[in-house]
Amino acid sequence: MQSVAAAPLVCLPGLLCDARVFAAQCEAFPGTIAVDGFGERRSLTVMAVHALAAAPPRLALLGHSMGARVALEMWRLAPERIDRLALVSTGIHPPRAGEAEKRHALRDLGLREGAAALVDAWLPPMVAPANRVPALVEPLRRMCIDAGTAVFAAQIEALLARPAVDDLLPAITCPVLVAVGSEDVWSPPDQHRAIAAAIPGARLTVVAGAGHMLPAEAPDELNAAIADWLARPTKRHDQSIGEA
Repeated sequence: MQSVAAAPLVCLPGLLCDARVFAAQCEAFPGTIAVDGFGERRSLTVMAVHALAAAPPRLALLGHSMGARVALEMWRLAPERIDRLALVSTGIHPPRAGEAEKRHALRDLGLREGAAALVDAWLPPMVAPANRVPALVEPLRRMCIDAGTAVFAAQIEALLARPAVDDLLPAITCPVLVAVGSEDVWSPPDQHRAIAAAIPGARLTVVAGAGHMLPAEAPDELNAAIADWLARPTKRHDQSIGEA
């Protein structure tokens, strides 16, 4: 599968993830740049500055989970560099009641018992039940354990201090893909319908049977949506929202 985008595809990973989560996208779209994690950076804005500094002058930008929130901050900082934007398995809401306590409980588990205990509590709900097979889960588990508890602690600090984006979304003027798995319990489809509705011309894809780890769980379906998004003209002609 070949990309027809004028600008290279740049993929931003989520919490505890790195370039490995985009293995199928890198294979399908030669020339893809997968950012290899954000380390212990404690601000989405700092993550966005870091990604922009390493990115080509113009890019087709895809963010997964936390990476999609970083992508929105990149648009805020440098919209002229972003030809198109894909927001995958993510959210736009501010921190909710109890969110900090749940994230801190996982952090504290990792500090007490190690990264493997943290990941074994955090990762399974991120994957649809039907997809919780060793061939899929074990590489994801190893990736997240490799990141470690200190990275988790820093990144949840960034997420809990996330900037509001309500005013940002209606101002996005490039082609936008919003994608989610139908079984994503962390960032469910209704959340993505709201995101797509807030961005002029956004197209929504809901992938049946996939959970939060959509790039790894349903690579063929996501890659088809990416190919369609990359083929869209940079200037919009259709301001409607479509759902695949």
